Amino acid sequence: MNPKVDWFFDKATPWQEEYRKLRTVVLASGLAEELKWGVPCYTFQNTNVVLIHGFKEYCALLFHKGALLKDESHILIQQTKNVQAARQIRFTGMDEIKQLEKTVKAYIKEAIEVEKAGLKVELKKTEEFNMPEEFQQALEDAPELKKAFYALTPGRQRGYLLYFSQPKQAKTRESRIEKYFDRILDGKGLED
Repeated sequence: MNPKVDWFFDKATPWQEEYRKLRTVVLASGLAEELKWGVPCYTFQNTNVVLIHGFKEYCALLFHKGALLKDESHILIQQTKNVQAARQIRFTGMDEIKQLEKTVKAYIKEAIEVEKAGLKVELKKTEEFNMPEEFQQALEDAPELKKAFYALTPGRQRGYLLYFSQPKQAKTRESRIEKYFDRILDGKGLED
């Protein structure tokens, strides 16, 4: 147990008891415990394997390369259609955790083996993401924007493409593009 992570398990949340149980289960695998993104993250040789996090309706274990796991029990969930590598096991109570404990341990063991083998998730290339017409036009109209956008890291580019593509109405897409124009010029991503 890493004392820097204790605060996460000590704070009052609807999932406090479940978090503590999940911590015990994950630590039994021998992974190192760290604090990343404000949640407990468990690593193998400094590589992220699984983390614990919670939402309103459930708490979850998120496997960073869950897409590579066999998922023989069919319990892994892709959070959204845009999540490429990570998969969750969701829990709505302590009984589920206890019931699935053996299976969860097997999934953690498999995730560690994925890391030992050096396997990587084949991610979609940035150019495979949808480029909204409005953003394509903005890039053509402003060469400085185009240059700045293509100078961003592929992850930042994908973030913008996903965000700009989400709205159904062109007006909303245009508004988003306008709002983030200067951030792109400054070399920043959506969340920077």
